[in-house]
Amino acid sequence: MKQADRQIDWSHNNTGEILARIHAADGVPGVLDQLSETRVFLHNACAERELKGRPGDIIATASNGAICRATIDGAVWIGHVKPKLDAGGGIKLPATHVVQNVLPMGLPHIDTNTTAFFDDHPAKEIQCDIIGEIGYLHFRFHNGAMSTSQCRLLLEAYKDLARRSLKIIVLMGGDDNWSNGIHLNHIEANEDPAEESWRNINVMDDLVYEVVTTTDKLVIAALACNAGAGGAILPLAADFVACRDGVVLNPHYKNMGWLYGSEYWTYLLPKRVGWDCAIELTESCLPVSAKRAKQLGLIDELIESDHASFVDYMREFARSKLSLAAYLSAKKRLRLQADERRRPLNAYRTHELTQMYKNFYFPNSPYHLARSAFVRKQAACWSTLSTKPQSAIWSLSGYQIHAGGVQPDFDRRQTNSGE
Repeated sequence: MKQADRQIDWSHNNTGEILARIHAADGVPGVLDQLSETRVFLHNACAERELKGRPGDIIATASNGAICRATIDGAVWIGHVKPKLDAGGGIKLPATHVVQNVLPMGLPHIDTNTTAFFDDHPAKEIQCDIIGEIGYLHFRFHNGAMSTSQCRLLLEAYKDLARRSLKIIVLMGGDDNWSNGIHLNHIEANEDPAEESWRNINVMDDLVYEVVTTTDKLVIAALACNAGAGGAILPLAADFVACRDGVVLNPHYKNMGWLYGSEYWTYLLPKRVGWDCAIELTESCLPVSAKRAKQLGLIDELIESDHASFVDYMREFARSKLSLAAYLSAKKRLRLQADERRRPLNAYRTHELTQMYKNFYFPNSPYHLARSAFVRKQAACWSTLSTKPQSAIWSLSGYQIHAGGVQPDFDRRQTNSGE
């Protein structure tokens, strides 16, 4: 299928036809379109319910970077665009970040970052629902990537639910991806990628910490779709992980330029699967099916459900846990106290971030090379599955330089096992 087959005629295509074209091209390659003199690929679209205007015109913006364009029978929100560059290599970003110079003056602006998380505006990425004594937290981030600001907003939403007199919080994730961890595109586009990487991973850690230390409520992670990297570790912070059959998990970081990873994985992953299996998962960098995850103990409940009925299933599942919520929360509180006595949570975080600091700030770090190639859809320059060079035998001495780049020197097994 060529771009000519996907092309949008804003004066003739209705909202449904436009959404079908963009959805069919998400997240690669997107639909090539024109905004004033700027050629961009369109991504991440949803229908607007009320706004109208001249077809093709930008008629509103949202605080999460989306733009609203009028159609012949309504309007659509375009969440992300990627500039069409002659040499290729454009970075997909929130629409207003890319087309700021062509936005009309005085456009209506929708605050999708409001603390009124219970509003259901179509462009909102975070949505809270409360049904009885259960709170459901949806976070629909494009491609599952969570920027610093998105993580902060999600943390605020989670704390809002945690302060309420609920018995259960269910982390629902998104409709297309549950989560894929830190936002590599935002990081790549930042003036200081190392600093932005540091900010992003720290607020991700803050979020995980809040979930782990919620001891007066039962927390359930409900995965209807795939998760990777830190986004595959985040659900392990919950007390119970339910996963739809067909979901694929990638609980590893190493492919991103030998990135060590954080999100308290050295605490959460071995607790569920044992240290040897945790090392295998993070070193082999292979996908894990939902069935295999259940066998390993990575998840608790394998749900034979199609995507459409998953939400209804999870609501019934959460209701079935209400009578046990207080008992399970009390057990969690005692277990966390015992874990803290053995090794404080902060020790895991400090260890992980020490390694991440090297990944982010060491000159010519392979993380920066791998991230740049990844967001620009270029081929990676190495594989973690290839034969390891001698310099990849890790120690505690710092870093070693070799022909393939820079590799971090640390022994995961010795520094994380608590021995």
